[in-house]
Parts: sequence; C-alpha cells; structure tokens
Amino acid sequence: MRVIVLGAGVIGTTSAWYLAQAGHEVSVVDRQPEAGLETSFANGGQISVSHSEPWANPTAPLKVLRWLGREDAPLLFRPRADLGEWLWSLRFLLECLPARSRRNTEAAFALALYSRDQLRQLRHDTAIAYDSRAAGILHLYEEQREFDHASEQAELLEGRGLGLEIKSPAQCLEVEPALRHSKVRVVGGVYSASDESGDAHLFTKHLCDLCRAQGVSFRFNVSVNRLEASRGAIERVVIDDEAGIEESLRSDAYVVALGSYSPILLRRIGISIPVYPVKGYSVTLPLRPGDVAPQTSLTDHARKIVISRLGERLRVAGTAELNGYDTEMNESRCEALVTRCLEWFPIAERAENAQFWTGLRPATPSNLPLIGRSKYPNLFLNTGHGTLGWTLACGSGRALADIVSGRRPEPEFGFLEARAATRRATASVAPRPAG
Repeated sequence: MRVIVLGAGVIGTTSAWYLAQAGHEVSVVDRQPEAGLETSFANGGQISVSHSEPWANPTAPLKVLRWLGREDAPLLFRPRADLGEWLWSLRFLLECLPARSRRNTEAAFALALYSRDQLRQLRHDTAIAYDSRAAGILHLYEEQREFDHASEQAELLEGRGLGLEIKSPAQCLEVEPALRHSKVRVVGGVYSASDESGDAHLFTKHLCDLCRAQGVSFRFNVSVNRLEASRGAIERVVIDDEAGIEESLRSDAYVVALGSYSPILLRRIGISIPVYPVKGYSVTLPLRPGDVAPQTSLTDHARKIVISRLGERLRVAGTAELNGYDTEMNESRCEALVTRCLEWFPIAERAENAQFWTGLRPATPSNLPLIGRSKYPNLFLNTGHGTLGWTLACGSGRALADIVSGRRPEPEFGFLEARAATRRATASVAPRPAG
C-alpha cells in the first residue's frame, strides 16, 4: 500500500522505517526542516524498560498537592481557562487508582521490553550510531518510603523477566563511581543493567537517512492543515507546501504521528483523543577532559529528572508543566536542572556553557500511547507516548506496521481496534491486554 506518515519525530520516523520494511510505499511530511527537531530533539536519552510505572500512580496526588506553588516543582500545574486541561487532569487522577496504575504499568512494560528488543535488532542490522550506551540505568532514592515502593515495583518487573538489583548506598557507588563526589545523600537505588541510553535526535536523523535508502520519501517545511473524509474513509490530507501553497496528498492509508498536535488535527474529523501537551525541559552540558561525569544513566526520583551521558555531553532532563501549547522557555526551570546536576556531580562542566531546551510531550492520562486503527479504516494513530516516546519508539513503529499490514502485533498491549478506537480514547480508558 501507499502510506503517508504525518510527523517525522522519533515515532513517525520509526513508523516509516517499519512500514517500508513491511513492503509499503511510504512518504513522510513534517513542518520542520529535518527529522526529530521537536519533542525528539533533546529528551533525557533513556531507553528505560525499568521505569514503566506511569506518573499516574497512587503516590502522585499527594505529591502534586505538595508541589503546588513551587516554580521548580517536578510536576507544575498552571490552571488555565482550558476545559481540555481540566478534563485531562481529572482523568489523570482516575488513572492513579491502584488497579489502573498496575494495569498501565504492566502494559507499558510489555511494550517497552518489546521495543528495546526491536531497537537492538535494528542496531545490529544497520549499525546505526546515536551515542548509544549500554551501561544500564541506576534509579536513586533519597526517601525511604520512595525506595520501599521502588523495591516493590522491582519485584513486580522481575517476575516478568526484567533483571533488577536493589542497591545500598555503597553499592550505588560501585555501579557509578562518579557519585563519590555527590552532595546528595541517597538511601538506596535500583539498578537495571539491561537498560540503555542514547541521543534520540541523532537516532531519528540517521534513521531518516536509512529510510531514504529504502525508498521512503520525506518532505520537510510543509504544514499539515487537515484531513478530509469521504464515504467513511480518509480521502486526502491537505498541506501547505514548501512555498506555502495549499496542496492535496492522496494515499491508501494515513498515519498520524504528530505528537501533542495530533488531537488538534483529529478533532476536525470527529476523533477525540485524551492527549494533552506536557512541557518538559532539558539541559545539555559539554564535557571536558578530566570532568567527573557518569558513565551510567541515572534517574533522580526525588526531582523526577534523568541524567545521561551522550558522547562528550551530559544531558539533564525532566520536570513536567501543564500549560497548554505554550513553548516559551522558562529559564528558571532549566537553571534548577543545572543546579541539581551539579549537586550530583560538582566537578562536571559548569553552567556557563549549558544549552537549554524545552518541548511538548504528547501525554495521555495513563501515559500509555494510542497505537492502531481509528474509526476510519485507512487512518491509523501512533501518538500519546508522553515521557516514554524514546523508550517505546521502535516497538510502537513495528507494531503499527504490523497493524497496517493486517497482522497481530507481538507484545501484550491493548492496541486500538477499528471500531473501538474513538470510544476508548474519548473515555481515556487504558488499553486492555490483547487477547
């Protein structure tokens, strides 16, 4: 089939790759001048199967209340006259219920494990380079209660095949010796040796080149205006071309992978999905010879940030801000990331050379993505990955290609079905396990 993919971030580009591998004729359109320049550009860099528990869990509501009014809060809620924001927030609270949180964790874990395996196979097959590092992820905890909860989650994931190790403070230093200079005192950690890290932007950019070599066409600097339906199917996508002139593109199938902007496009054709933009921030610090910086990727659970070494750079990323589609840089939140990084690694490169970035994560209340066929038989969704876009990218792209090709995806994840997609999305119910 001929397939048009809308969006050239890490989700859209992996979708294009696996669709081409399945034998489809694929074209991709994006408003940026190259692939991976929006949400995929400067994320935390983690391929984190071990962090499948969503933000929406039983511990979240109390934390959010405690963080209200704090400009440096890990999760910052800015009340707006926006019904979508309030509805999303209420659904988020619903997903914090223990049974829902467990179900969401299990579904995310199944897709994350599958996605990591797909990434490894792709790397083996193509030798794609993206500053990858297979040194695992060390999750660090300052509060005993948080550490105890993490230990319980580790037991749950271990029972499903993921090797996790509970570490004392001294053992955390053995995993990552650079922590010996840290000013932060931890009560323990959880180490996942099989997790990885890497630069999502470099990956997306190089995968775009590999896609082109497989015959995939990319058109950049074009904006998607609308989808138009006729007789129960999508008839065309209307874009503004490189010169700003309206143009129609027709295909056999269409894939919406526009991240936070997916619901805006879909709403116009009667599809409502529970995706809301959640702003994240990152800081990239260049490393100099002699800097004491980690080799292992780290997750600071007290501040909800991650620290990853990407070649000769240190990426510090995290926080979440509900503020609509506002993309204005809040430098105080970036400076807080720098300050926290230097508490962990005071000998690392200083802040004067830091590069600040902000982007919008397409989040569902459950933090589970929407992948599959919509109510239109030739329109497919691959969006709503929230904080797990890089982790879930290859698995999502492969699964989406299977669905478009009429095959059942492998992982135990409740992919959207043709007649249920809109109903499930509108109700913001987490996908049910396939079966």
